[in-house]
Amino acid sequence: MWRWLLAVFIILLIVNALTPWFQRIGFGRLPGDFNFTLFGRRFSLPFMSTILLSLAAALIARLI
Repeated sequence: MWRWLLAVFIILLIVNALTPWFQRIGFGRLPGDFNFTLFGRRFSLPFMSTILLSLAAALIARLI
């Protein structure tokens, strides 16, 4: 269980670090992605981007 927790934590750190790069290429700005500011902090809920990335990963996994 600790290995899974550590793996998820490391993946979240990597995704958080790559978020500005993802936004430059268009992820997080699709219809269905919600961005809002609350108490001076910017929050992003990229629902559509997540769906597209998971579909791409499933397609790649199916081809391999």
